[in-house]
Amino acid sequence: MRVVIEGERCIGCGVCVQICPDAFTLDETRGIARVIRPEGARCVLDARDSCPVSCIIVEE
Repeated sequence: MRVVIEGERCIGCGVCVQICPDAFTLDETRGIARVIRPEGARCVLDARDSCPVSCIIVEE
């Protein structure tokens, strides 16, 4: 599994971080989420499905 965030689409709402803090964090400087564990975590799919702008890509 590989996890990527399409930064140009991310609105920085933080839902992914709330659902899956093992894989995501908020980049306060840029105002968007970023992946801290590109190999994924168990909660990544829930975060992807909850993203309001569908910017989380999970390659399996």
